[in-house]
Amino acid sequence: MVRFGFVSSYPPTLCGLATFTNALYAELVPPSGTAPVLRLVDTPQSGDAREVVGQVVAGRPADIPAAARLLDDVDVVVVQHEYGVYGGTDGDEVLALLAELSAPSVVVLHTVLSDPTPNQRRILEAVTVLADAVVTMTGTARERLAQGYNVDMSKVTVIPHGAAAVHRGQMPRFRTGAPTVLTWGLIGPGKGVEWAIEAMALLTDLDPAPRYLIAGQTHPKVLLHEGEAYRDRLQRRIDELDLSGSVVLDGRYRSRVELNDLVDAADIVLLPYDSTDQVTSGVLIEAVAALKPVVATRFPHAVELLSAGAGLIVPNKDPQAIADALRTLLTHRDLTAGMSEAAAATAPELLWPAVAERYRDLATQLVSNRVAA
Repeated sequence: MVRFGFVSSYPPTLCGLATFTNALYAELVPPSGTAPVLRLVDTPQSGDAREVVGQVVAGRPADIPAAARLLDDVDVVVVQHEYGVYGGTDGDEVLALLAELSAPSVVVLHTVLSDPTPNQRRILEAVTVLADAVVTMTGTARERLAQGYNVDMSKVTVIPHGAAAVHRGQMPRFRTGAPTVLTWGLIGPGKGVEWAIEAMALLTDLDPAPRYLIAGQTHPKVLLHEGEAYRDRLQRRIDELDLSGSVVLDGRYRSRVELNDLVDAADIVLLPYDSTDQVTSGVLIEAVAALKPVVATRFPHAVELLSAGAGLIVPNKDPQAIADALRTLLTHRDLTAGMSEAAAATAPELLWPAVAERYRDLATQLVSNRVAA
C-alpha cells in the first residue's frame, strides 16, 4: 500500500484547497491509519489535526528544508498548487519546497491561467519540471498547458475534482411549494451573487416564485481585507429590491452532513461566477454529482462539464440571461428531468472513491518507476 504525504492548506482553514485535500485524505488514508500533512499558512497557527506534522509559513523560505524532511518517510507526496497559497512573488516558494522533497510528487494544479504574466508562466513551468506527475482537473486545463506553456505533457493526467455522494435514491424532482435555487460556497467579490439577486427580481411573477438561498461564509481572505462589506452590499440590494422574503443570505457554517442535506433539498443550483478563466469548480462537480440541474455562467469548467446536457450556460454578469435560464427550468420540468439524467451518466466517475482510486493508481505507478530506476 502506498504511503501518502500531503502539502496543502488544510482545516481549520476554510478554502477550496483545504476542503479538497481533507476529502482526498479521507479516501486515501485508512480510518485506522494516518498520513503526514504539511499545512500551508500565512501566519503560524494552532489547533491543527493530529495528521498535521508541520506548517509551511508563507514568506519564511528558510524553514522549508526542515519542513520537507517531515515527509521523508512517505512514498508519494500530493502537493496542491495555487499561486496565492505559497510565499514569494506569485508563490514562487513552492519551487524550493518541491526541490526539497525526497519522495516522488504529484502536483495538483487548481489554476491554469490562459493569460499568465511572464513570472506566473515561469513558475508553473518550473513546477511541472520538479514534479514527477501533474494533475489537472479538467481537459480544458490540460489543453491550456499544452498550448500556452512549455510542459512535458507525458507527465500530465486529468483527474476530476471529486464530489461527496449527496443524492439518495430516485431522480430528483421539484417539490410542492416554492422551488429552491441554491448557490453555496465561500462568498466574496467575483462570485457573481449580485447578478443572481438582480435576476431573482425578474422572477417574482412566477407562481410560486422561487426561493433563492445563498449559503456560505465570507472567504477568509476577503474577511481579512474588507470584512463583511461585500455581504453587506448584497443584503442592502436584497432589501432595496424587496426580496427579503424570497432571497436568503445565510452565512452559517455547515458540516459536511448538513451541506449534503442542503444540496439534496435544492431544485436548481446556480453558479453565477464572474470569472471567464476558471478551470476548476468543486461546487460545480458536487452539483452534477448530486444530479441537480445547473445554471452556470460561461466559465471553462462549466462549459466542459455541462456540455453533455446537465445544465444551461449563460453569459457572465447578465441578470436577464440568468433569469431567462431559471424561468426555462422552473416552467419546463421535462428539461430538468433530462438534465438530471445527463448528470447521472457522469456522476459515478466524479465521486471521491472513484477519484481517489485514480490518484492511488498514479501513485503506484510513480513508486514502480522509482524502484525500476
